[in-house]
Amino acid sequence: MRTLAIGDIHGCIKSLKTLVDFVKFSPDDTIVTLGDYIDRGPDSKGVIDYLLELRETHNLITLKGNHEAMILDSRNYPENVMHWLINGGIATLDSFEAIEVEDIQDRYWEFFKSCKLFHETDRHIFVHAGLAPNLNMDEQIEYDVLWLRFKKTKQHQSGKKIICGHTPQRPPVPTVKKHAICIDTGVYNRGGWLTCFDPDSGEYWQANEQGETRSGRVKIL
Repeated sequence: MRTLAIGDIHGCIKSLKTLVDFVKFSPDDTIVTLGDYIDRGPDSKGVIDYLLELRETHNLITLKGNHEAMILDSRNYPENVMHWLINGGIATLDSFEAIEVEDIQDRYWEFFKSCKLFHETDRHIFVHAGLAPNLNMDEQIEYDVLWLRFKKTKQHQSGKKIICGHTPQRPPVPTVKKHAICIDTGVYNRGGWLTCFDPDSGEYWQANEQGETRSGRVKIL
């Protein structure tokens, strides 16, 4: 039984579908998506629809990213809409054929609100961005969880390794530190890839918007 993480998807539905077909999840696998399902890429709506379908057939855990936080803030606080729009929100509205954020259907708001802040196993903590190192998991500050950049992450007091996204890596392969591994490989960028990662073995699989695939392995420190 594997626990596999998928990095920031950002509306890139072709990459996501290609990656799922490439990895070939087993019924015993737990799949943890690290957030940022929307914005920047061409089909945010399609990504969420696909994840909702995947939930029906697989053990899928969807975490919250800072872009989910921004769209929720835009709905709750209209003065924040422009901040979201200039960070990829226009592409999301286009995918929903929506003029305003309020035009997005209720089932998608339910999805955004259902996303968890973290997933913890015996050896790893899966999170979108990072953690406050000296706080217990139930004391974490949402800003750190959703916005902390990879270079600022530190060893968590639990001793568990952090598996995160949020900070696009160059070159576009998982970056390994002793305390954390970042698997955001910038799928929406030119030359970017979407990554699925096995933190136990260091094996990773990647797909891009051109339908290409590749795989590799990194050494776990």
